[in-house]
Amino acid sequence: NNTICPLPLHSFVFHHHHNLPIPPWCISQAAAKIDVDFDYDGPLMKTEVPGPRSRELMKQLNGIQNAEAIHFFCNYEESRGNYLVDVDGNRMLDLYSQISSIPIGYSHPSLMKLLQQPQNLSTFVNRPALGILPPGNFAEKLKDSLLSVAPKGLNQVVTMSCGSCSNENAFKTIFMWYRVSKYYADASAFNVSCCLAATHSKAIHKLDIPSLDWPMAPFPRLRYPLEEFVKENRQEEARCLEEVEDLIVKYRKKKKVVAGIIVEPIQSEGGDNHASDDFFRKLRDIARKAYRIFNTWMGDPSKNLLLAEVMNVIKREDLLNNATHAGKVLLTGLLDLQALYPHLISRARGRGTFCSFDAPNDATRTKLIAIARNKGVVLGGCGDRSIRFRPTLIFRDHHAHLFLNIFSDILADFK
Repeated sequence: NNTICPLPLHSFVFHHHHNLPIPPWCISQAAAKIDVDFDYDGPLMKTEVPGPRSRELMKQLNGIQNAEAIHFFCNYEESRGNYLVDVDGNRMLDLYSQISSIPIGYSHPSLMKLLQQPQNLSTFVNRPALGILPPGNFAEKLKDSLLSVAPKGLNQVVTMSCGSCSNENAFKTIFMWYRVSKYYADASAFNVSCCLAATHSKAIHKLDIPSLDWPMAPFPRLRYPLEEFVKENRQEEARCLEEVEDLIVKYRKKKKVVAGIIVEPIQSEGGDNHASDDFFRKLRDIARKAYRIFNTWMGDPSKNLLLAEVMNVIKREDLLNNATHAGKVLLTGLLDLQALYPHLISRARGRGTFCSFDAPNDATRTKLIAIARNKGVVLGGCGDRSIRFRPTLIFRDHHAHLFLNIFSDILADFK
């Protein structure tokens, strides 16, 4: 067992108060070793969410900036492991983890220890402009972190501060690569180039310049369960691939050569849309047919230091295998709930713990998330009616069982 500190076994048994058939995951078989100094043993609710303290803080912040999007205020000093604690003392099992940005849980002991080491203080106190004045160990730290998990054949990485500048510089990279390659092939071939964006996520989040005439291809909309719609999904992916090729030809005729294809492996904000491995291989084949990047800050070295330690924990605790196993428990449970409540859940899908399902409409989705929060579970939405799961990598089988039991009761009582 790869828990941080083996302690006495704890078993979890949760019973329903209704008479519907109980799927096998409703009685947890997990004999989980829990580090009680790190991870809590379950949700603890004291008020509704947001509670009175959160509502008061919302009023205060709203006088300074727009606070309409805030769900509640958090107490990060008390938050640990898979549990987020709010300022009203409510402790919630967090299956959203700050939109998947808390990879190994809140206040992980290894990261807390890293921050206390004297040799790391200067990295956290001084933020250098990495593009012009990087620290002496910058290349070494990149090898320890990002390059340690680089896909085969990729040995270079450019760090950025956020998603927007990462996308912007990805576009620059494509254009520069295209023009350099065309220069060596034909010195006169400096065509006007464009990117083919084979994805279109949530409109408010996309980095877009309306004045540019860039082609946009559809992303496959698969039907679930996958094993029941093999033929239909194959046709849907073929349709999208055909449109990609048509757009490339169409824009070439307009003297606007497509320089590259931008696509998300899973279209998250658009509603957790998946495609098969075969789709991406064929997309790469289509792309094969058819001087430097600079940013003042180029990220933050303190984040790279944290990332290197996160990678160490992932390897030491075998957390990728854990995510695969816990994700199977989670998705199996969602499929069982889908069979019981098809009027509330459809298109249950996922890879590892990167799971989601569709509610019948936005109003139902919003209500389910709110009820779950008041029952001690933090969930998130995406697309126009999807609920997505983004738990930490230390989310284990017993956490999945705990959530599924709580959510089963919510669905049974939903009106």
